Amino acid sequence: MTRRRMLGATGAAGAVAAGAGACSSTNEPQPQDSLRGTVVAQTSDVPQGSGTVLVDDKLVLTQPEQGEFQAYSAVCTHAGCTIQEVTERIRCLCHGSEFDIATGEVVAGPANDPLEKFTVSVDGTDITLED
Repeated sequence: MTRRRMLGATGAAGAVAAGAGACSSTNEPQPQDSLRGTVVAQTSDVPQGSGTVLVDDKLVLTQPEQGEFQAYSAVCTHAGCTIQEVTERIRCLCHGSEFDIATGEVVAGPANDPLEKFTVSVDGTDITLED
């Protein structure tokens, strides 16, 4: 390979990498955006003192106390893995981060930031993700 061809290939690879980075903007729609204003679950789907993960919607629903429902992003703030488990804590099994089911705050790292919180309302047995 000639020096000119090698430099050209390196430049093209750099342009592709720069373009890919530009696609990962924080202004992109999130999976939860399409759910705003809609019923996302039933109260019976969310165990008291625990919660459930809506994996496809990247949403965690919890019920820390009877009748008190919370919603958080299911994207771990450490490395972007999807939360996989909710027991007495919200757990990301990728690297071991744990979050409080009542607040979304970090209980155990390596995550440093809390989960993004969403507002929900309950009407009868319907849990709706608010706008």
